[in-house]
Amino acid sequence: MAAIRHKGAELVSLQSVATQKEYIWVGNPNFWGKHSPILFPIVGTLKHNSFTYKDKTYALSRHGFARDRVFELVSQSEHELVFSLLSDEESWAVYPFAFELQVVYTIKESELRISYKVFNKGSEVMYYAIGGHPALALPNTFEDYNLLFEPNETLVCYTLENDLLSDKTKNIALHDTKLPLTYSLFEHDALIFMSFLSKQIQLLENNTTILNFKFKDFPNFGIWTKVGAPFICLEPWAGYSDVLDASGRIEDKEGIQLLAVDSSKAYQFSIEIL
Repeated sequence: MAAIRHKGAELVSLQSVATQKEYIWVGNPNFWGKHSPILFPIVGTLKHNSFTYKDKTYALSRHGFARDRVFELVSQSEHELVFSLLSDEESWAVYPFAFELQVVYTIKESELRISYKVFNKGSEVMYYAIGGHPALALPNTFEDYNLLFEPNETLVCYTLENDLLSDKTKNIALHDTKLPLTYSLFEHDALIFMSFLSKQIQLLENNTTILNFKFKDFPNFGIWTKVGAPFICLEPWAGYSDVLDASGRIEDKEGIQLLAVDSSKAYQFSIEIL
């Protein structure tokens, strides 16, 4: 069972039909008041919280505006909901591109599929980034959980400086393909990866797999929690924060996505309850 609200087209609940166990973070504002926000039209932070396009500067806050806008429910069936957000006067003030963003939630047996469909409705190339930010509830002690990757690789993690992406990296070695969760991993904010070999991550609770998270359409990835909080965010991204020496021109932005006139692109990730 899944529940989605119109504001931000945000997933706020995902429960097992058999057990009624909740798998999405409750959104306690003492830690973090969101559940699974959509990151669009940027992911992360822009240098000076702004960008330039055709010699005009636009102010755009961290992770963009989609998570705070009310989406229209345009289609509904027993197993699928389709939400839509269209560009308007409010969006054009901070982002000068005509777009439609559709968010599709589809349940198939014990799997929830979340699809983002970006449409360029304008007369010029559209620049954007998009990503998911689902927070998975961890009701037990944080150290009871592991993330299970597909191959046994060494993960290359990029670090942030003042919310911008630095050129400093650290290696995180997996242990038999597992990353044991500890709060010390997140003392300096999120773990950011340009890529890794895995296209799915399993969440283990006391060495028992409880969720399978698939994200093959996204080139970048973030993992985040707040120290002391009982959740973990698995964040599939197409795009990331500005680098420290970013020019500010959106055309030059590292990780930016391009969409031709009258075209669209789809991205999908899924959460399977095991």
